[in-house]
Amino acid sequence: MLVAMLILGISLTGSAQDATALKYAATINAQDLEKHLTYLASDELEGRDTGEKGQKLAAEYLANFYQNLGLKGPVDGTYFQKFNLASTSFPEVTLTVGKQKLVNNEDFVFIGDGSMKKAAKADLVFLGLASEENMKKVDVKGKLVGLWAIGARAQNVVSDIMKAGAVGVIVVTMEGQANFDRLAGRYKSLSGRGRLGFEEPTKQEPIFLVSSDKMAALFATPVEVLKEAAKNNPESIKAQKASYFVKKETKIVPTENVMAFLEGTDKKDEILVISSHYDHVGINSKGEINNGADDDGSGTVSVMEIAEAFALAAKDGKKPRRSILFLNVTGEEKGLLGSEYYSNNPIFPLANTVNNINIDMVGRIDYEYQNAPNKDYVYVIGSEMLSSHLKVINEYNNITYTNLILDYRYDAEDDPNRFYYRSDHYNFAKHNIPVIFFFNGVHDDYHQPTDTVDKIEFPLMTKRAKLIFHTAWDLSNRENRTPVDGTNTRTER
Repeated sequence: MLVAMLILGISLTGSAQDATALKYAATINAQDLEKHLTYLASDELEGRDTGEKGQKLAAEYLANFYQNLGLKGPVDGTYFQKFNLASTSFPEVTLTVGKQKLVNNEDFVFIGDGSMKKAAKADLVFLGLASEENMKKVDVKGKLVGLWAIGARAQNVVSDIMKAGAVGVIVVTMEGQANFDRLAGRYKSLSGRGRLGFEEPTKQEPIFLVSSDKMAALFATPVEVLKEAAKNNPESIKAQKASYFVKKETKIVPTENVMAFLEGTDKKDEILVISSHYDHVGINSKGEINNGADDDGSGTVSVMEIAEAFALAAKDGKKPRRSILFLNVTGEEKGLLGSEYYSNNPIFPLANTVNNINIDMVGRIDYEYQNAPNKDYVYVIGSEMLSSHLKVINEYNNITYTNLILDYRYDAEDDPNRFYYRSDHYNFAKHNIPVIFFFNGVHDDYHQPTDTVDKIEFPLMTKRAKLIFHTAWDLSNRENRTPVDGTNTRTER
């Protein structure tokens, strides 16, 4: 790291501190963070579910805040990038195999697409693993296909089988009935709300997820026998007669990204994007509000405080050289939808977007650090993939100003949690924009009604926000933009 800093002309001495940056970083404080978060994570906002009343109230709060700071609304003079999503529900889905009539969201979970006028019939064949050898042994064309996709990228495997001519798929992706039951319970609680996404033409792709035990029952074969057959001799498993039906309903859901713009000086055509998602998961099936204080109320109020620090500097004649877009996106919890929409419909050209700093959950202490003697940490993800400079710049600012533990454990390409793919920086990185993602890790309150303001570590969150501000100040004022001299090796979610 020292060598890299010297190459970039960065000093490690205390005199390297920028007095102006320190002055405005000091405006980021725990009291303001708590004030904003207390509102955004309040019951009044009902969990900020995408397209719902609480999300709209949060959007108005953010826009009013940015307007009061004197920041510009960059979307035809407004702070809202409005767009439509489609809420798709399947009020009736049936699946019968032999004489077994399965129950939706108990015996199976429907994860596909389709809209049918009447039930269809097909042979259910067992393919097991989607290997070339198995594909030669089992004819899948025109068939409903049983897949054993434990440990595989099920989405890719299912796609390959459908392309091979299958009419549908019944797939096992996990071991253990208890794991499946938890998933089915979650789908059942969400079934009345529909799946939110971009409107697309209907695909006749009936895809059913079942447990390993249920798959064995469908083929009247013990689990261990079926598991062995999946590897080498799937043709030994007798085909079954099946029928299925899918009814689909779609409604349009308007929503909006919120953004504010600070124009730079001599490098104003180059844009630094500082982002968070301000949506959460709403109200659960028991009527309990998921307030989302950490996820991602913490990131959202951090963006607000960082925006205020830059706005105050600008009022004092200390504008950044590059322009900054403060971007609060919607629909992250539904599949990174708001950031996907922005990256496909950018307000400022992506070619001019120099970096994305993304903040998602920075208010808590996770399992790994809850018993650590030093809890002043933050996870940093994605910072060295596309630019050799970005990680070094962030580390320099940390050494100079905040002295946090920068933990890179979740930056590994084989991270089983796949955190890199689960927040909004992904939709900038896929366009080869160098990104850096700040994250505090997961805890027992993740996506639970217990993710509340009283559990936020405001002093630690303040320190994390100050690090992000200093890194943003550096990136927006340095002579050269960070080079794109790396390769995006993580292009597929």
